Amino acid sequence: MDLEKIRNLKQKELFSERNSDILEKIDSLDFQCLCEFDDKVKIKFDDSKDKNIIEKIAKGLKPWRKGPFEINNIFIDTEWQSFIKFNILKPHLNLKDKLVADVGCNNGYYMFRMLDFKPKKIVGFDPSIHTAMQFKFLNKLIKSDIISYELLGVEHLPYFEHKFDTIFCLGVIYHRSDPIKMLKELKQSLNKNGEVFLDTMYIDMQGDFVLSPKTTYSKIPNIYFVPSLQALQNWCERAKFKDFEILATKETDTNEQRKTEWINGESLENFLDPNDNSKTIEGYPAPKRVYIKIKI
Repeated sequence: MDLEKIRNLKQKELFSERNSDILEKIDSLDFQCLCEFDDKVKIKFDDSKDKNIIEKIAKGLKPWRKGPFEINNIFIDTEWQSFIKFNILKPHLNLKDKLVADVGCNNGYYMFRMLDFKPKKIVGFDPSIHTAMQFKFLNKLIKSDIISYELLGVEHLPYFEHKFDTIFCLGVIYHRSDPIKMLKELKQSLNKNGEVFLDTMYIDMQGDFVLSPKTTYSKIPNIYFVPSLQALQNWCERAKFKDFEILATKETDTNEQRKTEWINGESLENFLDPNDNSKTIEGYPAPKRVYIKIKI
């Protein structure tokens, strides 16, 4: 696979004329910032600086899905309170001096949170032009020199220039039409003794069963398979992973995912049956998530 050709095509799309105005605004930023990586990623700079440009960029980059972020007094109240997921994983993380990948990294929220764990390098993979611009904006202020963003997908990982010690793959596998192939791609991309942190929606039932929605699941069209816990373990074993460890399970609720002024659209409350929140609008079981760690 010619990664350089794919990169060049994606860069051409990123720097297309329709994005030129907002990218010029991002490039013009020259603030010395102090950063705190807590539940909110907090970015602070001298109040005497003109904050109007920051607010214009932030609002021009809606919708904001993962976060939240606080840039001085501008609070980007994202759809997902992503710290809930990160705090579930946090006690299990040992990233010091490791090469880390975040597959489906969105705007980089989780990568910024990982900085406190002192990894050697973090590479985010996500083909979305929109979230790449959000990342460029945030990192222009944060100025991390160990985080990079690749406009590539999980299928490109085995061809990347190096392998990783730890891979995060959060909220991706149910978007793939061949989940076992995806797991194999993750395994190919790990160094010896490597590990994967993965989360997925799952069906809370006994046995090795998988829900395959006809059209949408929770109003999301590109959901292919939602496994039971046993089926998920079967997938991982077929991909030749070992040490399948369930770290936590959690219902997705309207505290974790909800509509805010920063998304301009529907959210979880619109995806559930208004008369029975234990079901999706399509009549399937409402979303629950499982967090696992697997090794090679």
